[in-house]
Amino acid sequence: MKNIFFLTLWLGVSTLAIAQELIVKDKITLQPLEGVYVKGNNTGSYLLTNSKGVVDIDSFANADSIQIQSIGYRSQVYSYTALQAMGFKLSLTESNTAADEVIVSASKFEENKKDVAQQVQVIKASELSFMNQQTTAEVLQQSGNVLVQKSQLGGGSPIIRGFEANKVLIVVDGVRMNNAIFRGGHLQNVLSMDNTILDRTEILFGPGSVVYGSDALGGVMHFYTKNPSLASSQQKVNFKTNAFARYATAYDEKTGHVDFNIGLKKIAFLSSITISDFGDLQQGSNRKSSYGDWGKRNFYVERINGKDSMVTNSDVNVQKQTGYRQYDFLQKVLFRQNENINHVLNFQYSTSGNVYRYDRLTEVNGGGIARSAQWYYGPQSRFLGSYRLNLKGDNLFYNKASVILAFQDVKESRHNRNFNSSNLNHRKEHVNVYSVNVDLEKTIKEKHELRYGAEFVYNTVNSKAERENIITGAKSDLDTRYPNGGSTMQTIAFYATHSWHITKKVVLNDGLRYSNINLHSSFGDKTFFPFPYNDITQKSHAVNGNLGLVYMPGADWRFTVLGSSGFRAPNVDDMAKVFESTGGRLVVPNPELKPEYTYNVELGASKTIAQRLRVEATGFYTWYINALTSQKTQFNGSDSIVYNGINSAVYHTTNAAEAYIYGLNVALYADITSNLSFSSTLNYTYGRIKTDSTDYPLDHIAPIFGKISLMYKMKKMKVEAFTLYNGDKLSKDFNLQGEDNQAYSLEPVNGKVPAWYTFNIRLAYQINDYLQAQVALENIMDTYYRVFASGISAPGRNAVFTLRARF
Repeated sequence: MKNIFFLTLWLGVSTLAIAQELIVKDKITLQPLEGVYVKGNNTGSYLLTNSKGVVDIDSFANADSIQIQSIGYRSQVYSYTALQAMGFKLSLTESNTAADEVIVSASKFEENKKDVAQQVQVIKASELSFMNQQTTAEVLQQSGNVLVQKSQLGGGSPIIRGFEANKVLIVVDGVRMNNAIFRGGHLQNVLSMDNTILDRTEILFGPGSVVYGSDALGGVMHFYTKNPSLASSQQKVNFKTNAFARYATAYDEKTGHVDFNIGLKKIAFLSSITISDFGDLQQGSNRKSSYGDWGKRNFYVERINGKDSMVTNSDVNVQKQTGYRQYDFLQKVLFRQNENINHVLNFQYSTSGNVYRYDRLTEVNGGGIARSAQWYYGPQSRFLGSYRLNLKGDNLFYNKASVILAFQDVKESRHNRNFNSSNLNHRKEHVNVYSVNVDLEKTIKEKHELRYGAEFVYNTVNSKAERENIITGAKSDLDTRYPNGGSTMQTIAFYATHSWHITKKVVLNDGLRYSNINLHSSFGDKTFFPFPYNDITQKSHAVNGNLGLVYMPGADWRFTVLGSSGFRAPNVDDMAKVFESTGGRLVVPNPELKPEYTYNVELGASKTIAQRLRVEATGFYTWYINALTSQKTQFNGSDSIVYNGINSAVYHTTNAAEAYIYGLNVALYADITSNLSFSSTLNYTYGRIKTDSTDYPLDHIAPIFGKISLMYKMKKMKVEAFTLYNGDKLSKDFNLQGEDNQAYSLEPVNGKVPAWYTFNIRLAYQINDYLQAQVALENIMDTYYRVFASGISAPGRNAVFTLRARF
């Protein structure tokens, strides 16, 4: 009897000694949530969940209410007794109306989104996973606020506020991807960023030159890859693995991905591999009668018995010669020296197979004969190696600081052969980019946040070309795309930004940047074209600034006003591109180019109602000075030249006098019930080049577009039904001398690119803690359409099947 008494007493004491742990997980994915804020009403302190979503809440045992809150999730309040009845296990649901997101891209350091005057959109890792898109270009298209042009399946050129290509900036992990040969025409460089390993994507709308320098005219797309995770105090090793396999019918896509994390107390490793194989893209078959043969793939070219032949396509909706392969690798190493110092090594490598330039392969001459037998981009490879030093401290100069040393090696090539020609042309470009970024943040008297830093970027460009006789194998010299003597481009810049929390309701943002840019190109061999100069040198500098005010009169209202300037110095592609045939058009060098500038004013307003409905609107007006556009010119006194067998008009890039762009973004987010949410975005843009008579359309101006979504969330499952849509692009709004690709997207449809919309649905079901199944049906109506300025038709009905595993 005595033994039973002491055993009961021992068990009671032991029970009291065990800490009571609350476990917090995501309601859909069942994954633990780290950094969840937990606070009881009986104490002024708060606690945070660890990497396993666990927090000890013994100190809140007498609390009538315990607040559980995480950024981007719906807040919850429970009594200790209620949590006890739930077994101290809690699931949180993401909020569709939350406005308290933390962003980094606006100033390079963490700050609350609501304190920033500039329009910013954040796409989190959970959204990227649920979107489950083939490429990063498709992710941007499905954001609802970015339109993406395509000339081939292995392409994707984002358009932001009427700017595209080298006028919007791509940044990955703090390193700018835009290099000296980013062109004004459509680009596919965003495809070299693997969306499966992204932790988040932040899109800044409008000029971002104060923080990021040249090229950030229309906006900045900042991609943040996932970081290695160290072991917590309760772990010896933090080992995590994510993998998935995906198949998509319209793309005939087979994709496999695996990443794994090995974390010790001070050092952690993250490795990632993604391999994708795309077949020929199937376009929509449901077309209006007015479309005629627009976009049908009636033929393709094959070489049969040593002769080029136009082969009849058995299925006109299969876009022959569009398939390609993509390979992406990432390796990161994190070393935490102590609580205030850590080091990150970041290695990324992306490459592809040959990517066929589909729009060129569909061109025919006046007699209906194919213009090209071959036209493809060779493997586009991108290597990034960087070292990042992160510092924390409380000294005169900074509270936080970052130093990034980076090297990029970029290779790309173009290969083309005319129909029935034996000459295959090869043009290859090799760019090396060296960069240093130093960024510091200092808080002064709690109300002032000063962020400042410096940037150095150095580009080298080498261009080679040769002509190959495919019959004899003989090779000969060919004119290069860029100066064959090589080119360099150097940038040195200093910047400072400042946030002043004047009151709890008023925040001031301001900033200033000075940039100095030098460019030099050398024409070593002028055999093909006798240029009147041996080299070109361009020296430019710019001072950019911004001034923004955020006014929050109450918890529900928010108003912003922002004035900002943007700057883009001409690069090697703008100033020194030797010649490029573009359907009977040749572009020649122009050594007289000047930098282009934008001056932007925008107003924003948002209203939150009952924490369930949020409405946002942002309007902007941009003055575009010395805008770089393509215009007719002469070469050696002639306005046309026979080039590659085609009599081509001569053009060059030049500074137009002035242009303007204005537009509006409207968004609505609603949590209809605890499980059902709704969102909608709409974007309108209008742009014109000013002339002495009638203002002329500016290229890259997207038609009205947006996204409407209905989302249902329950335990283990999330379902989204959504539509993407575009309005008409009328003939009078096309720039016939720019990059709008009227010939591919306009000619058969009564003088316009027709409006379109698609219905789509996707579902994710969490089978258990380790396995998730995803199913999607895109373009359910199998609608035929082309995105504005695209040379390839969009996918038809597309069923996507994915199985994900987490361990």
